[in-house]
Amino acid sequence: MTVGPSPTMRRRQLGMELRRLREASEKTIEEVARHIGRAPSTVSRIETGKAGARPAHIRAMLDLYGVPEGPERDALLALAKDGRRKGWWSEFDDVLSVDFERYLGYEGGAASLRVYENRLIPGLLQTADYARAALRGVRMYESPDDIERRVELRLRRQEILQPPTSLTLRTILDEAVLRRPIGGPDTMRAQLEHLIRMAQQPNITVQVLPFAHGPHAGLDGPFAVIEFPGTDPDVVYIEGPAGNIYLEKPKDLRRNISVFNHLASEALSSEESMPYIQSVAQEIR
Repeated sequence: MTVGPSPTMRRRQLGMELRRLREASEKTIEEVARHIGRAPSTVSRIETGKAGARPAHIRAMLDLYGVPEGPERDALLALAKDGRRKGWWSEFDDVLSVDFERYLGYEGGAASLRVYENRLIPGLLQTADYARAALRGVRMYESPDDIERRVELRLRRQEILQPPTSLTLRTILDEAVLRRPIGGPDTMRAQLEHLIRMAQQPNITVQVLPFAHGPHAGLDGPFAVIEFPGTDPDVVYIEGPAGNIYLEKPKDLRRNISVFNHLASEALSSEESMPYIQSVAQEIR
């Protein structure tokens, strides 16, 4: 994986700055759209980081906002240029949705992830055989070649857990994740043993929430809190069959962080979770 600035994050940073400048100059999105000759929806997508922007449009916006030649203008134009670059995942465009490209960009720019799962082992911690079996089950309509491409993509993503990037990953797994047989006994046992090995890394924490706990705050489903370095606002990511959801409002962040912290307090500690996972692996026949 090529380590470097995530173009998704560069677009996001640029969008936040452009919105700040627009609001400071008391311009509406419609006024900006007329000035640069684009639709208001295009301006909105640029400000939310969902779309790259041509340098000519950025220059026109900065002229409208009264940003003179100088370091600030140069920095924003550099962000626009970086935001139009392709991420490492572009080579997998044949099997990637636009929604998930956005997630990969966020993942690539994150400082840490907090992940709760009650369906499958998180993709960053999956073995190739487990990933292959899970994908075959979910995407039974896809060709074997496409499945292999998705497995390759998933394994490439995992490089972010290794130096020099070393993303911090904290994950809480419902016991159902450990006991759902994916790919047969050998595959499942190897996956749980891999999970234990990965949890030994200093940047990875795994906790298990046992069945015995009963009802808990995570029964609504899995989610991830993506935390960025510096002042970039965090994002909650929820993946589902109807599409991926990105929550960025402070109240949504507070609620999901609170749920995660509550689950963490109810789950086994990371030290207690390792022998628990090992015991489940030993039960597999």
